[in-house]
Amino acid sequence: MKKILFVVANYYKDVSKGLIQSAKKKFSKNYILEIKEVPGVFEIPVLISKHIKRYDGFLALGCVIKGQTPHFDFISQATTNAIMDLSVSSKKPIGNGVITCLNMKQARARRKKGAEAADAVISVLSY
Repeated sequence: MKKILFVVANYYKDVSKGLIQSAKKKFSKNYILEIKEVPGVFEIPVLISKHIKRYDGFLALGCVIKGQTPHFDFISQATTNAIMDLSVSSKKPIGNGVITCLNMKQARARRKKGAEAADAVISVLSY
């Protein structure tokens, strides 16, 4: 049994819920799934780091929507870099299901992207 931790930014709750639902469908009963929530995507790498030794893989799920300032670019890039650094240094798969969108309509349309992040984790764990 492989243990998977979903770390979910709940800033956009209905988008996050869709990401979780689509990801869960990908895992068989051979996985133990746990979910922990954080306020925003910037906090996802910190929580994964705290639990890196307790799980076999992780899913980072959340949404960043572009506003009128460069904040979107900084948060998106910093989060992506931190997730990749954690995955490489720990040698554990972290599926990046943090979606970056220009508006809420795009975000709602991409709620099923959690499944792609789940597929990535399952694939890496199979090696």
